[in-house]
Amino acid sequence: MTRNRSRSPVVWAIAAGLLAIAGTNPIAQQQDGFRFKSGVELINVTATVTDRSGRFAGRLGKEDFVVYEDNKLVEVTHFSAERTPVSLGIVVDSSGSMQGEKWSAAVNSVDRLLRMMSDELDEFFLYRFSANADLVHDWSEDRERLSSSIHRIHPNGGTAMYDAAAESVPMAQSGRNRKKAVVIISDGNDTSSRVGVSEVKQIVRQTEVLVYAIGVDSEGQPTFQRPTPPIQQPRPRLPIPFPFPGGRGGGRIPLPQPYPPTGGGGGGGTYSVGGAGDRLNVAALREMTDDSGGRTEIVRDFRDLDPAVASIADELSQQYYLGYPSPGLKDGRWHTIRVEVRDPSLKVRARKGYVATP
Repeated sequence: MTRNRSRSPVVWAIAAGLLAIAGTNPIAQQQDGFRFKSGVELINVTATVTDRSGRFAGRLGKEDFVVYEDNKLVEVTHFSAERTPVSLGIVVDSSGSMQGEKWSAAVNSVDRLLRMMSDELDEFFLYRFSANADLVHDWSEDRERLSSSIHRIHPNGGTAMYDAAAESVPMAQSGRNRKKAVVIISDGNDTSSRVGVSEVKQIVRQTEVLVYAIGVDSEGQPTFQRPTPPIQQPRPRLPIPFPFPGGRGGGRIPLPQPYPPTGGGGGGGTYSVGGAGDRLNVAALREMTDDSGGRTEIVRDFRDLDPAVASIADELSQQYYLGYPSPGLKDGRWHTIRVEVRDPSLKVRARKGYVATP
């Protein structure tokens, strides 16, 4: 079921009046993100904490975290350890190399992902990419309709992964839930995009979207080793820059200029981040995922797609949410974020910074 997301201006006016009286009361936490309603915006950070065996480290409190911006200590004023609804974009490689058993495995893994995302407020959209990047299904909570949509796809053509990432990340940013993510599944290098990995990285840096990638590389070094979590029962090509399909608010994320030359099929540049030919470009995947606080998983066989996807779904349900007041620089520059935990035996992964958009 797709819900009407509009909010009445009257409701907003009443809420604004009440919040003006309340000042900067921290009760003003909204589903669309932590913000001081007095006008001071918060920087939102999603943190994943694991122990030495790679298992999620639960039962941490605000006092267990230390956060720095541009190497200066900041005060964490907002914190949550609860499972929050997710606005999730699923982006699947449907190029010719994915035909046959590979595609069946990819479809099954997407079905599992949809089943594991069990919160009734979770919402999804579905992208495919072959020679073009195409929106298959707009925002929806209806997992059955999304599943039916991916089952109707027939793989063919080239691989425009960077274009798909450049379109899907801003669309995920428009999601109604404060936690926003994209999962990309691919088995090959980009051959058809009009943009390169550098442009995608810049787009990711201008959002709060967690970007995950699962790459299938039979000759690569696998990174996925965790067991499959149990399933919980559920409760035309676009220009870039673009107003993305299904977007809310009509926003645009312009590509910063200038850019270094880029590789990967989009413009004939010379810049490369590893990989050649049709082999999976692992370094490019990490360029897209690592700044966001997400991660790249490499599997050697399509039979490992299912547990790898399930691991990401499990991670999205077990994360910490932190917020701190923005310094308000609005200088258009990249500002680094470093999140640490006081227990040295634990490992934390979070977004590495943000662009202070004017």
